[in-house]
Amino acid sequence: MRDLFLLAIHLFVTILKLLRPGGVRAVAAESLLLKQQLIVSNRSRRRAPNLTTLDRFVLGLITLFVSPRRIPKLSAIVKPATLLKFHKALVDRKYRLLFSSSGRPRKPGPKGPSAELIAAIVELKRRNPEFGCVKIAEQIAHTFGLDIDKDVVRRPLAKHHRPDDSGSDGHSWLTLIAQARDSLWTIDMFRCESIVLRTFWVMVVMDVFTRRIIGFGIAPAHIDGISVCRMFNHTIAGQQLPKHVSTDNDPLYRFHRWLANLRVLEIDEIKSVPNVPVSHPFIERLIGTLRREYLDRIFFWNALDLERKLQVYGLYYNSSRVHQSLSGNTPEEKSGKHRPTCAVLNSYGWQQHCQGLFYTPIAV
Repeated sequence: MRDLFLLAIHLFVTILKLLRPGGVRAVAAESLLLKQQLIVSNRSRRRAPNLTTLDRFVLGLITLFVSPRRIPKLSAIVKPATLLKFHKALVDRKYRLLFSSSGRPRKPGPKGPSAELIAAIVELKRRNPEFGCVKIAEQIAHTFGLDIDKDVVRRPLAKHHRPDDSGSDGHSWLTLIAQARDSLWTIDMFRCESIVLRTFWVMVVMDVFTRRIIGFGIAPAHIDGISVCRMFNHTIAGQQLPKHVSTDNDPLYRFHRWLANLRVLEIDEIKSVPNVPVSHPFIERLIGTLRREYLDRIFFWNALDLERKLQVYGLYYNSSRVHQSLSGNTPEEKSGKHRPTCAVLNSYGWQQHCQGLFYTPIAV
């Protein structure tokens, strides 16, 4: 009680002094700070005195009127770290009251994506499990005209999406059965196996500038110069011919029939750097994408069935699949086609591609 009485007297005297000019105010605050510490240290205890809540409040209040450079010289029993912790606790309490869900009034802050956008992101991931955050962000931006990045997609997926939301690890048996039933210009070829293990060569022709697939050519396992010419001519039929084509150093492109065919078509051939696959990057990446996204997930019976399925994928690739290298646009839009009408998050539909292997949101 005696301490409280003395403290009350000191507070009253100090408040009167604090009403004076700045220099006198600082001296009064320092005097009160030293007196309060003497009161605490004079308490009869065998161990170091404990600071009560009132002591902490008074000491913290007085330091507001003391220069920060004077605090280390005035601290007799209180360390500067104690005052810093007290100040940090006040700051935390302030922002907890301002921004907590229970505090009122609450200041506006970042609200994050809307519920409609989160639903569209999660549904796009559920229908296309192979799509990453960058691909989903580009597809959403392309469809709805929203400016979002991969981080806006990653957070809702981490919170709302689960790998087993679709109920399986891949496409359904019905989709697989449907596939088995219905079954730059730069050039490259690769091999693939049918359901009965027959080998076919596939020639891919791609426009380097727009990343647009010009077409596919199919031939049996054993090919020569005539077969290569036939595949190329079948692929470019009805297309406006380019001035140059890029090929690698495969011996198939050194046949005299192939060279003669290019001369007849008035097309100049550009060779890639020998033994350097990265010198032919766009077509190599396209073939890898074609294998991972499509050919590794379907069956085909013969050359006709394979050609039909590749044409379906080429339509999806050119018109609906967005590309990071094209700033989130499709190859057809890069080549001059008008962009489709932006969808609205409150009302949109889903368009399936390649017998249900891919889904993209569209305006309705």
